[in-house]
Amino acid sequence: MYQDDVENFSKFGVKFQENLVKLIFLDRSFSDRIGEVIDISYFDVGYLQAFVELLYEYKTTYKVHPSLNTMASVLLSKSNKYDEVIFKQMKDFLIRIHSNQDTEGSDFIMDASMDFCRKQKLKAAIIKSVDLLRSSSFDEIADVINTALKLGALNESGYDYLKDFEQRFLIKARDPVSTGWSEFDSITQGGLGKGELGVAIAATGAGKSHILVHLGSEAVKNGLTVVHYTLELADTVIARRYDSCITGIPLSYLNDNKDKILTAVQGVEGSLIVKEYPTKAASVSTLRSHLDKLRSFGTKVDMIIVDYADLLKPKKSYTEKRHDLESIYEDLRGLAKEFECPVWTCSQTNRTGYNAELVSAESISEAFSKCFVADFIFTLSRTAEDKNDNTGRFFVAKNRFGPDGLVYPIDMDTSKVYIKVHKKTSVEEVKNKKDHAKDQKQFLRERYEKLMKKKEESGEEE
Repeated sequence: MYQDDVENFSKFGVKFQENLVKLIFLDRSFSDRIGEVIDISYFDVGYLQAFVELLYEYKTTYKVHPSLNTMASVLLSKSNKYDEVIFKQMKDFLIRIHSNQDTEGSDFIMDASMDFCRKQKLKAAIIKSVDLLRSSSFDEIADVINTALKLGALNESGYDYLKDFEQRFLIKARDPVSTGWSEFDSITQGGLGKGELGVAIAATGAGKSHILVHLGSEAVKNGLTVVHYTLELADTVIARRYDSCITGIPLSYLNDNKDKILTAVQGVEGSLIVKEYPTKAASVSTLRSHLDKLRSFGTKVDMIIVDYADLLKPKKSYTEKRHDLESIYEDLRGLAKEFECPVWTCSQTNRTGYNAELVSAESISEAFSKCFVADFIFTLSRTAEDKNDNTGRFFVAKNRFGPDGLVYPIDMDTSKVYIKVHKKTSVEEVKNKKDHAKDQKQFLRERYEKLMKKKEESGEEE
């Protein structure tokens, strides 16, 4: 804390400070909220400083707000910690609270004190940012300032299990956005919801970006606003993929159908913003700044897509790359919470996933650890044969909303960004089909070898 630059409540008077501490003690919700931003140095009255310090010490130690009787017992047990005058003043103050639990002007006290404390925290953050500026730690500066701005901003102390019973049965509480695949919507209770992170994992060239374009297109067609961040491909390339996905026109025929595409996209109810950043040039803080700008213009974002997370810059560098990636995924989920919308991204599997019949949790251990924070994770498997046949498989590796470990055969035509999910199958069926295919290949190989041998023998006889 930068005490030399901190003001205190003296300008509000002693009565205000007493009523504030009284309110902190009697109102648990307000106590939790202001506890994020208040400092005992803000009080210029000794016994109030001591009282607030004792209150929050108890809350920190026992994870519960003390009652009047509990606070009285705690005060008595700590009597040797304070000088006689301070102890008597604290005891008398507690007695006054007990005899009169009404607080005059509580709304004003709450607003004025929270505003004062936030400004002090923001001042301290700005001062800290000066040092960070010298080392050009711009992402850290953004995080320090954003944290200070958010402190104490909660409207409640938490979700009340009994009082808020009905809320958890309302679909609107999550406000899920459909994936466009009924099979996935059924196991996720409607799709990905507010504050949730979804990750698609696949090998290089399998079609990760196409998955994200499909998800974005479905949201746009349903009248929602999507912000699609591209960190590898040009914004125009992504926009053309949306053209193809929305209209069904193959990518190679887009130039011949400009008028038809324009008519189709003008009829779409939602909106799409594609923002391009160079690889490793943008961090989650960069995305947040852009989203804040959109919000200041009155744009309400309904879905965020990041193509793809592994190409983001971490807010700070760690010794091991996996820690960099873990922090990126944690920050992305924080972004989903902050803007109250789903965030979809993708990640690249390790080498074992390349050309695999089924990319399972075992195949993606490295990738899985970096996106463990995600709410929904699925993999895409496409062998060379699959690509020729425009097929593949989705494997649900993690699902906070329902079952996982499910395998879904898919049709996937990357020439027109088309993905269709079929009825679920099982890992065993995939393995059996794989074994069957191997047997068929072996049978054909053996038959071919026999024919060639017979031909050679026939030639020798001739």
